[in-house]
Amino acid sequence: MTHPSPVPTLSARSGPTDFFQGLGLLGRAWSLIFRTPRLLLLSALCAVVTLVALGGLFAALWVYSPELLGWLWTRPEAWYGRVLWYLLLVLMFLVLLVVGANVVLPLVLAPLQDPLSELTEEQCGGYSPPPFRLGAFLQGLVTSVGHTLMRVLLLVLGLAVLFPLNLVPVVGNVTWTVLGTLWTMLWLAGEHLAAPMTRHLYPFSEVRRALRERWLLCLGFGAGVYVLLWIPILNSFFLPVAVVGGTLLYRGLVATGNVPPPPTPSGK
Repeated sequence: MTHPSPVPTLSARSGPTDFFQGLGLLGRAWSLIFRTPRLLLLSALCAVVTLVALGGLFAALWVYSPELLGWLWTRPEAWYGRVLWYLLLVLMFLVLLVVGANVVLPLVLAPLQDPLSELTEEQCGGYSPPPFRLGAFLQGLVTSVGHTLMRVLLLVLGLAVLFPLNLVPVVGNVTWTVLGTLWTMLWLAGEHLAAPMTRHLYPFSEVRRALRERWLLCLGFGAGVYVLLWIPILNSFFLPVAVVGGTLLYRGLVATGNVPPPPTPSGK
């Protein structure tokens, strides 16, 4: 059975529907994974590692989140103050879990991310993985490390700018949580859009430009990945779906001209 190309047909210009187009990339990613045996096998391997890593992260935050919040805001004695304190604790736990997942999981699953992205591009057509060359491997490694450091710095910098809001009890804490969540969603899109762009040796400035010009599209994709993290069972496929979806987003942006063709030929 012949399937249509998985490359999404995106609008050439930003518009109100961008958010929903970005959100729809998750459905395309799921569909592609389950009809491509090699992608499904790699995704299953990622799922096992993800479950173990998320379990450890969950346990660590369960123990230490109350101490962190207590350092920022001492638990009130009044019952209504305690209600607000515990509500904020839940919100902080969720934000830290998402941020932690997006720092820890890419590190433990790094060896599987490029194969997932390359297999996705193969299914999109017009691409085949290049033969191994030591020079190209080293160049890609340097680019990947540089991009990773820049992405982590971008995430931390954004949260650090918002952090002083916590100095305002209750309202400031909640505002920090909401804005921090939105920032994390947008960062999630950049994290997984950068994966295929790093392989093709784009400069990091191109990733930033794509996020800036199509921010609503990227926010929709990032929001979908963020929500996926909280769905039991499915969240074990959190990173594979994000990697496949990010690669589809990249190919869609190239097709519309929002991202230029790769600066170096890396596959035919």
